[in-house]
Amino acid sequence: MVNYYSADAVREVLTWPLVNKAVESALLAIVKEDHKMPSTSFAFQPKRTFTACGKEPGKILLTMPAYVGNYKLKSPRDPGEVEHTHSTLACKLVTSFSGNPRRDLPLPSIQAHVLLFDNQTGQLSAIMEGTDLTTWRTVSASLVATKYLYFRRFGAQAEQERNINVAIVGCGVQGQLHAAAFCAHFRVRQLNLYNRTHSKAQDLAYQLRQKLSTESGTQINVYSSPNKACQDADIICIATFSKEPLIQLADLKANQGVHINAVGAGENHFSEVAPEIYQQAKVYVDCYANAEAELVGLPAPITAEVGEIILDGNYPREAEISIFQSMGMASEDACVAQAVRDALFLPQRCPAGKAIP
Repeated sequence: MVNYYSADAVREVLTWPLVNKAVESALLAIVKEDHKMPSTSFAFQPKRTFTACGKEPGKILLTMPAYVGNYKLKSPRDPGEVEHTHSTLACKLVTSFSGNPRRDLPLPSIQAHVLLFDNQTGQLSAIMEGTDLTTWRTVSASLVATKYLYFRRFGAQAEQERNINVAIVGCGVQGQLHAAAFCAHFRVRQLNLYNRTHSKAQDLAYQLRQKLSTESGTQINVYSSPNKACQDADIICIATFSKEPLIQLADLKANQGVHINAVGAGENHFSEVAPEIYQQAKVYVDCYANAEAELVGLPAPITAEVGEIILDGNYPREAEISIFQSMGMASEDACVAQAVRDALFLPQRCPAGKAIP
């Protein structure tokens, strides 16, 4: 029997502790066995494939398979959130049909589903709506990268003790969730918002002011240019389709340590950030193999995978610029989908999925 999990069912159990643990497990699993401090988990993750859907442009099927073995997840079933070992075989399928919003009955341009398989028999066991899952795991990767690439340079307790200024460049779906998640996780003193359409940043500022308690003390500002939004920022999250650099080296605080989460989806993954920043920064990725395929022409060498830094603690120096070049990977989708399914299988939630005959 194949279970189907709708977007509403998935959304009901998505929490940051659940997703962050799964994403961190995926980042560790992808580290090669020959690393000086190898993880006990492992992953097989071929390069993602792109299939054109006909001769008409703007219609693409993306496939992202992965097997993640011997990794840890906290079980929501057990008191004390005991960690259990998992192995997961999964494949995410994503369609990108740019004309969908203009149809008589509009549809999202991007739709995603994750297929989960029995790793002993290969039988399909579940189909899960993957759009929210993908959005959350992308933001979670930024949270995990920020924890290890920015905060840990100042000490093990820095994320609980250090007040930070955060800039969000691009207030679309990713920017909105990045803003909310960073305010929820860290001591954000000042949140600076920029979007090409100014009203969108203003709308986000209004929504966040309604949600954040006055006790948080977070000051939310909307700026008319990205350089102004970034000038006092310790952390910059940039998520746009820009083909040209939106932030320059002169926009960053000098010699005080800045971390950038680059999440854009333009013609290449690194077009939003000026080459001069890359040339002064240490660049980190989620996966070397993906970087080799998708970051051709990156104007700087790659320092390490984030998983390597989690393992060996070789954090950037306090005054350095660090960049997490986020690409997303199938191993993250597999681990998050497994965590979501575990949560949906809690006794009080059963039956969580709709059976497909």
